[in-house]
Amino acid sequence: MSTGSGGPEDERPGPAPSRHPEAAQEHDHSRLADDETVAMVEEHEAADGDGDEDAHVGLVGGPDHLGHPGPPLDRRAPFYLGFFGGLGALTAWWLGTTLLAIGSTLLLIVVSLFLAAGLHPAVLFLERHGLRRGFAVLTVTVAFLSGVTLFVFAIVPVIADQVSALTDRAPGWFDQLQSNERIRDLEAEYQVLERAKEYVASGDFISGLFGGVLGLGLALLGAVFNAFIILVLTLYFLASMETTKAAVYRLAPASRRDRVSRLGDRVLAGIGGYVSGAFLVALVAGLSSLVFLFAVGLGEYAVALATVVALLGVIPMIGATLGAVVVVAIGFATDVQTGIICIVFYVVYQQVENYLIYPRVMSRSVDLPGAVIVISALVGAAVLGVVGALLAIPTAAGILMLLREVYVRRQDAS
Repeated sequence: MSTGSGGPEDERPGPAPSRHPEAAQEHDHSRLADDETVAMVEEHEAADGDGDEDAHVGLVGGPDHLGHPGPPLDRRAPFYLGFFGGLGALTAWWLGTTLLAIGSTLLLIVVSLFLAAGLHPAVLFLERHGLRRGFAVLTVTVAFLSGVTLFVFAIVPVIADQVSALTDRAPGWFDQLQSNERIRDLEAEYQVLERAKEYVASGDFISGLFGGVLGLGLALLGAVFNAFIILVLTLYFLASMETTKAAVYRLAPASRRDRVSRLGDRVLAGIGGYVSGAFLVALVAGLSSLVFLFAVGLGEYAVALATVVALLGVIPMIGATLGAVVVVAIGFATDVQTGIICIVFYVVYQQVENYLIYPRVMSRSVDLPGAVIVISALVGAAVLGVVGALLAIPTAAGILMLLREVYVRRQDAS
């Protein structure tokens, strides 16, 4: 029985529109999949109508049809959130433990990268003067290895002899300290100097610092192995610096690759300038100390003490002061007048280094406020010790440069 246009069937309310577009989309997708499945079944039945009708009973769409994928998982479902949230937490924990386990290896890699960046300006200098890159890298490598070899075979034996001489003279210095009345009273009560003199005179105090002879041997072996790894990695990074940079820069989008490469080159140039500048400042401190120690009458220990000053001078802020403390202590142990002269010399030299040498050497590589230098060095020392203090300043300089060139410029343009 037909009904008119105003009949009850026309007034029957249709399905309410979905309030969620995603749900409506999933419904349309499911209906479309069902229609396609029905069409495939009809087509398959028409093709196989005159064959074995029972061959594919129960196989919707035939044996080659694997069905249609269902709707995607609901990402707001509690199971989905809990499972993938727990999986992310476990992954983060695994990555953290892995980084801690390979922390020493990563430290060697970072130190090697910084040394390679420090030697890279020398390679660029030779390239600018007409030398091909391969020969420039070879020249810098040979010079670097020659310097290391000279230090090991020429300076180390001298340092060992002078350290031995310092050890032989140490008991006499303890006796001189006991001539002071106040120190004699303290010594009578605590016997500190007597124990220290016996400890030094026995010759075992160096090995005792590392837990005995076996500990000293293991420490030396570990230091030699780490030095060898750093040397090999440094030479490898130096030889492949341009290739490595190009590979890293290609990870950036093509539209921003030019700017990323320019910023990266600026950061590497700053790191290289800082590393080479730090070694230059340390070299000046060591040579100045060597000349002064020969002039003041401490030539017997001049090479060892100058090497200590140069090595400590690489440490930012406090390195030269620590080296000066060592020299002044030896000076006072030798003679009071010599100790006073050492104090005057290093006070004057520290001012010259802070206000004349260091600014001229570092002005082109590190542009940091004094407070940032102090804070970055303290944070680096707290995280990675002396190595962290060495790496913190160029790292802070690179971060600050990126902030100025990227974030500040974007803020100024907005």
